[in-house]
Amino acid sequence: MNAKVETQASKLDGLKWLIVVALVAVGVVGNSMFANESLLYRVLALVALAIVAGLIALQTAKGKAFFQLFKEAKNEIRKVVWPTRQETLQTTGIVVVAVLIIGLLLWGLDSLLGWIISGFIG
Repeated sequence: MNAKVETQASKLDGLKWLIVVALVAVGVVGNSMFANESLLYRVLALVALAIVAGLIALQTAKGKAFFQLFKEAKNEIRKVVWPTRQETLQTTGIVVVAVLIIGLLLWGLDSLLGWIISGFIG
């Protein structure tokens, strides 16, 4: 599960990341240059550029390691035992009651200290 991904960094990884950065820059500049165009067309173009940039990034060693981490995280989420509705409601109730009790105690302490200080001040 926690095995490191054994990937060899290619000599072309730097070039691939440069292309990814260039695609993101093209998206940012193109979005501002074509501000008069329909929002739908700009969003579609940005989504297309993001997909292409993501696919290129996944071809690098760091991209492959990120994808492996994503798959492992997805598997770990499946192993989580989520609380039932009843457990969630009970826990929420306990927290609400505890907050109210602590709030009342702090309000009482503040009132007491205020009364004591006002007695000294006059």
